[in-house]
Amino acid sequence: MRSTCLGMMAGNLVYGPTPSYPVAAAAARVEGEVKIQATIDRDGTVNAARVVSGPPLLRDAALDAVQHWRYKPYMAAGKPAPTGTMAVVDFELQ
Repeated sequence: MRSTCLGMMAGNLVYGPTPSYPVAAAAARVEGEVKIQATIDRDGTVNAARVVSGPPLLRDAALDAVQHWRYKPYMAAGKPAPTGTMAVVDFELQ
C-alpha cells in the first residue's frame, strides 16, 4: 500500500498513517487507487475530506486514514492559511 499527497502540500505532510486493507476488499481481490480531496486547516489538521474516485470497497478505509493525516501549516503572506490538497491511497495485494 502506498499513500501520497499531491501538489504543494506534498512536502508538508508530517504524519500520514496508511489504512488497514479492508477484509472484504482483500477477499474480493480488489486493488486500486482512492483519490481524496482534503481541506487543511491553519494548524495543519484535515478538517474536511471527500472521496473523488476509487473502488467502493476501499473508499472508507482510505478516507478514514486521510482524515488523520497532519501537515505543517501552509504559509501565505507569512501567516498560516487553510488550503486544499489531493491525497492518493494506492491499495495493492501482495
